[in-house]
Amino acid sequence: MSSTKVLPEIEKYRKAGYDIDPLFLNRWSPRSFLDKEVPEDVLFSIFEAARWAPSSMNIQPWRFILARTNEDLEKFRSFILPGNRTWADKAPVLTLIISKKTDEKVGQNAPHAFDTGAAWAFLALQASLKGLATHPMGGFDKEKAREVLNIPEDYAIQAVVAIGYQGEKSGLPENLKEREQPSPRRPLHETIHEGSFQ
Repeated sequence: MSSTKVLPEIEKYRKAGYDIDPLFLNRWSPRSFLDKEVPEDVLFSIFEAARWAPSSMNIQPWRFILARTNEDLEKFRSFILPGNRTWADKAPVLTLIISKKTDEKVGQNAPHAFDTGAAWAFLALQASLKGLATHPMGGFDKEKAREVLNIPEDYAIQAVVAIGYQGEKSGLPENLKEREQPSPRRPLHETIHEGSFQ
């Protein structure tokens, strides 16, 4: 079921130039998470949504390494950089998104990262529909993640995503409180180039 309206706390930061579903405006990446478990059926529904993302030749190169037990979360914390640990440690779920660079059908799978980005977007939108917050991060040691999680070289490491229920900004360190709001986007006319790049 789609969103019915742009949330009041979002409206002051985001306005669409054309008519789109409010879901796209309501989704953003907060850093404050509640210490609240995500029910398994809710959690797996977001990965189910990601499963239905489009991919070249239906190769589906994306994989998700999931951490939701204390033991697994500690593994992830070992490679997340300190600046992100200040808020990500409170998230009840972390997932590492990776993508397989080759496939038996095509050999080198050039669009593996592009297709995996589509799966991430599906996951993030479904999470928003389910009342969950997601925050992707690139601030982690990829080589340490590869070692700790036993990831083969044939997989590219893309991002760590924190997943959970959004908390209040008051729970964040002072330097992050002012950043805890939805970000705007550049105007559409600065993104679209008709005919050729201008």
